[in-house]
Amino acid sequence: MKVLVAGAAGFVGSHLCDRLLADGHFVHAVDNFITGQPRNLAHLKGNASFAFTEADVTRPLDLPGPFDIVMNLASPASPRDYMAHPIETLEVGSVGTRNLLEIALRDGAGFLLTSTSECYGDPLEHPQVETYWGNVNPVGPRSCYDESKRFAEAMTMAYHRKHGVRTNIARIFNTYGPRMKLDDGRVVPQFVDQALRNQPMSIYGDGSQTRSFCYVGDLVDGLIRLSASDERYPVNLGNPVEMTILEFAQKIREASGCTSPIEFHPLPQDDPKRRKPDISKAKRLLGWEPRVPLEDGLIETLRYFRELPSKG
Repeated sequence: MKVLVAGAAGFVGSHLCDRLLADGHFVHAVDNFITGQPRNLAHLKGNASFAFTEADVTRPLDLPGPFDIVMNLASPASPRDYMAHPIETLEVGSVGTRNLLEIALRDGAGFLLTSTSECYGDPLEHPQVETYWGNVNPVGPRSCYDESKRFAEAMTMAYHRKHGVRTNIARIFNTYGPRMKLDDGRVVPQFVDQALRNQPMSIYGDGSQTRSFCYVGDLVDGLIRLSASDERYPVNLGNPVEMTILEFAQKIREASGCTSPIEFHPLPQDDPKRRKPDISKAKRLLGWEPRVPLEDGLIETLRYFRELPSKG
């Protein structure tokens, strides 16, 4: 198949490109590098099944089709990035999503939207199931990302209902692995960076808030399976193994050999207290569940970051 991947130079997008190419597809990648990194795609230069266009999906796109699938991963995804680019984040979820849906409509292609567990906000239901409508602050500091993704989901469903576009929506929970940006402010790269430098590890709040961490290879497998399915409503993709942030910091310390202390800082506004996906739907419809143990995923992640200086 010929697949259009928007946001291809990002952390998840670049791994998705690798998987699609490994599966024998042709990939046309698009990114404007507002948060994506050229080095994430550098290893694909010269691959005859890969093409790249530097472009902003919020502007009119003239890309050579026809495409069989359009995969929308275009958006800042970390608090530090989307708070630095709030308007661009809102635009990519609205205008950008519509532009990509227009390409899918033009070509009769499938369309995959990567949405987020942030649609659930600071959840009042636990674990989070797809039918839960969420507890989101629409005017808070994180709202530019939360509402961007919620609007993108609504736009995607509108194109499915109005035009019959074959759509899929993935709600992604915390994901980690090689190619994350060390400076993006998310908990995994922050802990890894501090651990490898043997600096104090920063925990916001008392560390009792929980997250569930899924290795990027498992997530990409879920995205591939979802894009081939007939499910039009959102599907959670994440690891249901829940742990506190303090427990996770200890895991990083053990895996890295870090001996520096842990420092506690005030909890940011609207930071979710608990986050755990109910993946019953993904298991039932896609035959999918995470398979990479946290310890193994952390080994690969730490190896990547340790080699970063040699990668320039």
